[in-house]
Amino acid sequence: MRNQQVRFLQLLVVVSLFLGACGPVGAPSAAPAQPPAAQPATDTMTNTAAAGATEATTATDATEADAAPSVTMKEGGSAARAVEAAKQYAGITLNVTWEDGLQSQDPLLYSGPLWEQLTGIKVNVVQTPFTDLYSKAIAEHLGGTGAYDIVSISPPWLADMADNGVIEALDPYIDQHMDKADLDDIHPTYRSMMTYKGQNWGLFDDGDVFVMYYRKDWFADAAYQAAFKTQFNRDLAVPATWAEWDEVCQFFTEQLQPEAHGCAIQRTQGNTYLWFYDHFRTNGGRFFDDGMAATINSEAGVQTLTEMVNANASMPPGVEKWGFVEVLSDWMAGKLGMIITWPPIGRWSAGYGTDTEQLSWVPKSTVVDKVGYALSPGGRSELAGAFLLGLSADSQNKEAAYLFMQWLNSPEVSLERVKLQYALRDPYRLSHFADAGYQQLWSNADEYLAVLKEGADTGLNDLTLPGAREYEEALDRAIVSAYAGTDPKAALDTAAAEWDAITDRIGLAAQQAAYEDWVSSRGVNAYPAQ
Repeated sequence: MRNQQVRFLQLLVVVSLFLGACGPVGAPSAAPAQPPAAQPATDTMTNTAAAGATEATTATDATEADAAPSVTMKEGGSAARAVEAAKQYAGITLNVTWEDGLQSQDPLLYSGPLWEQLTGIKVNVVQTPFTDLYSKAIAEHLGGTGAYDIVSISPPWLADMADNGVIEALDPYIDQHMDKADLDDIHPTYRSMMTYKGQNWGLFDDGDVFVMYYRKDWFADAAYQAAFKTQFNRDLAVPATWAEWDEVCQFFTEQLQPEAHGCAIQRTQGNTYLWFYDHFRTNGGRFFDDGMAATINSEAGVQTLTEMVNANASMPPGVEKWGFVEVLSDWMAGKLGMIITWPPIGRWSAGYGTDTEQLSWVPKSTVVDKVGYALSPGGRSELAGAFLLGLSADSQNKEAAYLFMQWLNSPEVSLERVKLQYALRDPYRLSHFADAGYQQLWSNADEYLAVLKEGADTGLNDLTLPGAREYEEALDRAIVSAYAGTDPKAALDTAAAEWDAITDRIGLAAQQAAYEDWVSSRGVNAYPAQ
């Protein structure tokens, strides 16, 4: 127990320094708008800028909706089973952590009120900045407060949360209550993120994968096509490699600057490592060698960071300090030819949901019907972040909490949630990608969903093992240092030494076992086939 506490205290120091988020930036908190009534299930459908309160907010106090939210549940299915089993707990309150800003709007306005309507159980939405979700869960567990019944978890944290007793394995509850066919409906890649050491430790709640968004009208312009072919002796096409990305970005920047630029990727410290992760692996890199020594400073690593630094020259001036909002603003204003970021920009580019009060901060789109979707160069997009819901080991309401999780992420309820205009929930079930109603939400929503599914099929998982966030932060510092002028090899040598120190402190043998488990369980979602 003492060793666990020492490890936790070390982690608390690390997570107190969180500077970024794994998902897109949320909105500054606004007064909740009245929720639209959910359509029947048989019909249709980030973070650092969020300034929402971190204190608990009762979902049913968030709005005085005239029309109660609703959903059609399959008879005998996981959702219906959860509702019936949960009614015995009517009158209790479940405390659930969610990232503040847009992630919390769903449980505040839709799922929380609907669960109380169906079961009599209240949902207390504990709005928490992404940077605090991990550290607060650890602190409450160490304190034995039982403050939370359910905690939001980014998949890279799962090993730490499970090994240190913050969350409880879900298999007994799944066996008792769930229609097992519903597990098969979760995309296999996302399904694998729920497991650690052969057990299920969370239910998937939000799919994330990087998407390349590009201006279809720029690529289709005959004058640009002719000029590009003259300059590069090939046809202008959506980049399939990072070298092609650099050429296309350079070309459009030379044609359009200073009014517009060929591309932009957020570069601020906090989560810039995510863009290194997939680029590095498509360049043939691996995180560790067979003896568990860090290899991010290998030839592939140095090549990757050098390419990232050089690419900045074709991006807008000052891009080294750009975060999600800066990229979003220029993209929505029509000033960029390509970006790589999270799924919500696809919806917002089409104007979907941007008239809601919660999204009033999002710039109005000037690129409606002009946007195409593709995987990142190299064809293997980063599965950047995402969320699971975990059952707190300290909860006094474990069965009720699990039942809420099961209902929330059942096929029919989750389908309504991923289509909410004002939320950040992204598709993660096979039925989400195939939903005819979602495919018709804007002119090329079907293409958007197809790319999200392809990204899940072939995407690359974030590194998931104990100390994951510590490794991320060390790499992040190295990348930002290189943007500021440090030699890429020297920057990565420093990060690799930090990685080795982290591994040694946690325990070489234990880390090697966890890493090998991650590689074997993720398969081609850990490393592309070489």
